[in-house]
Amino acid sequence: MVIAIEVDPRMVLELQRRFQGTPFNNRLKVIQGDILKCDLPYFDICVANIPYQISSPLTFKLLSHRPAFRCAIIMFQREFAMRLIAQPGQNLYCRLSVNTQLLARISHLLKVGKNNFRPPPKVDSSVVRIEPRKPLPPVNFKEWDGLIRLCFNRKNKTLGSIFRQKSVLSLLEKNYKTLNALQLSQDTTSQDTEIVELAALGDGDAEMEIEDERDDDEMEVEEDNAAADKSAFKEKILGVLKQGDFEEKRSSKLTQVDFLYILSLFNKAGIHFS
Repeated sequence: MVIAIEVDPRMVLELQRRFQGTPFNNRLKVIQGDILKCDLPYFDICVANIPYQISSPLTFKLLSHRPAFRCAIIMFQREFAMRLIAQPGQNLYCRLSVNTQLLARISHLLKVGKNNFRPPPKVDSSVVRIEPRKPLPPVNFKEWDGLIRLCFNRKNKTLGSIFRQKSVLSLLEKNYKTLNALQLSQDTTSQDTEIVELAALGDGDAEMEIEDERDDDEMEVEEDNAAADKSAFKEKILGVLKQGDFEEKRSSKLTQVDFLYILSLFNKAGIHFS
């Protein structure tokens, strides 16, 4: 049984015309629509030549589909394919590499040069094989992606310098305080309160304007206390990195095992990324 998803109604009509009245007609189902918006039916194998602009969202849609499929053979723009399979230390190693390789085994099958097409496109292509990992690693993917997004924002900087940034410390501290407040008010591990998203990093500073009529001496004392709290939280963050010997290491050189270990160290210290 073949299920084809096609956005172009002209192609759908052409496929139906070609297969109508043939022995294969009952084994072909054509769904007209945008694959990114369609609910995917059960499938075992995916074979696709796709519009390259949907490469990333389609890849993650496939990997989030349940039940997991056996394998996918897909042609991507070559640079995207090289990012999917890139290893630590390689120039193209990035957040995409780490996230997809957490969820799947990805292998390069063959290069398809632009001169294989008429008219030739402007880019070369590659065919890759994607096999979802079964079972998936026992990790909260939102937590994982929050950490990876932060680390690869400046992948060639040391983790120590990344986590010393005021914007990073501020957002992590808000997460930390929110979770502590939840644990004090609820006897549960579920997180029903919205946590500050690290995806918002750099979108703007939190509002710090406070109107109050307290005297200057009281304000100075509280500012000193606030500064002390921030310094203590900063030392807590750097202490986690030092514990795992990660302070001077760079994201571009770290493996999935390294990132899983870093995430576990932060979580044990009560620090979360989602």
